[in-house]
Amino acid sequence: MSAVEINKDTYLKWFESMLLMRKFEEKTGQLYGQQKIRGFCHLYIGQEAVVAGAISAMQKGDSMITTYRDHAHALALGVSANSIMAHIFSKEHNFYGGHGIVGGQIPLGAGIAFAEKYKGTDNVNICYMGDGAVRQGALNETFNMAMLWKLPVIFVCENNGYAMGTSVERTTNMSDIYKIGLGFDMPCAPVDGMDPIAVHNAMDEAIQRARKGEGPTFLEMRTYRYRGHSMSDPAKYRTKDELETYKAKDPIEQVREVILKEKYADEAWITSIEEKVKGIVDESVKFAEESPFPDASELYKDVYVQTDYPYQEI
Repeated sequence: MSAVEINKDTYLKWFESMLLMRKFEEKTGQLYGQQKIRGFCHLYIGQEAVVAGAISAMQKGDSMITTYRDHAHALALGVSANSIMAHIFSKEHNFYGGHGIVGGQIPLGAGIAFAEKYKGTDNVNICYMGDGAVRQGALNETFNMAMLWKLPVIFVCENNGYAMGTSVERTTNMSDIYKIGLGFDMPCAPVDGMDPIAVHNAMDEAIQRARKGEGPTFLEMRTYRYRGHSMSDPAKYRTKDELETYKAKDPIEQVREVILKEKYADEAWITSIEEKVKGIVDESVKFAEESPFPDASELYKDVYVQTDYPYQEI
C-alpha cells in the first residue's frame, strides 16, 4: 500500500516540475553555447521522471545528494531557478550538492542518513549516482556499512546506459546493475526511469522501509539522456534510431497525455504553465547576469570549521 497516493494533483505537479527542469536545461545549454557558462555542463534532458517521481514520494525533511548532473534535483526540491543559475547548494532545501568526483557522493549520502538516524528523525536521504559510479570501490564500502547499521538511505543509480560515453555492456559482464545490491542482502530492483509512476511507486516502497528502520534500498533507474554526457560530447557512440526510440517515451509527453485524457486540465492550462515556466527561466538568466561575482575572499570561507573540541593526539 502506497503511503503517498498518485492523484490529479500529482500529475499537475509532475508536468510543471518536469517542464521547468527541461526548459531550464535547454536554456543552460544555450547559454553554454554563448560562452556565458564556462567549464563543464551536464544536462538532464530526458531523465526528468527519475527526480519527479522521487519528489512525489518524499516528505519535508528528506534530503538529496547527487552527481554533477544536478540542476533538476535542486529545482525539484524547491531551490529557486535564480539561485541555481547563479550558484547551487541549499541547506534550507536539504539539497547537498552535485559532486564532481565520480562516486564521491555515495559515502556522503550514507553519512547524511547516519546523522538522521543518530538524531532520531524519520528523515531519509536519496543518494543518486550514475552507472559509471557503481564501479567505484567506495560504493561497496558504503553499501556494507549502510546495511550493517540499517541506515535510512535510498541509493539510486540513474542508468542512462553510457556513463561518459561507453555503454554498460562494454564495462561489465553484469548489465543488471541493481543486482549489485544482492551481494549485501540489500533490497534492490530495476525501475523504468522514463515513467514517473514506476519511479514514484518504487521510491515510495523504499522510503517506507527506511522510515521503519529497515535500512537502505538500491534502485536502478533505467533512464536515458537525450544529450551527450556533457556539452563537449557529440554522442556519436549511439544511433539516431536509438535516440528516437527513447524520445517516444518522453516522460513529459506521457504526463501531458494523461492530464488531457483524464481531463485533469485543458490545453489552456498547459499553455499557461509553459508561459509560467518560460518566465521563471528567463528571470533566472537575468538574475544571474546581473548578480556580482563573489569576492575572492570567499575562496577561503568554510574550508575549516572552528570547534570547541580541544586538539588531541591519537
